[in-house]
Amino acid sequence: MDAILQRDYPVIQGIVLLGAIVFILVNLLVDLLYAWINPKIRDEMLGKTAR
Repeated sequence: MDAILQRDYPVIQGIVLLGAIVFILVNLLVDLLYAWINPKIRDEMLGKTAR
């Protein structure tokens, strides 16, 4: 909060960037785990067709 009040923009930018990177990595992890758990999605990702 002090960084905002003192207008320390590099600190604020760093925190926002870190938050965005964490958000993207968590979404990627959830997508990969979902594909690993659900064989139907995994086969779609690998380009296999259901027979």
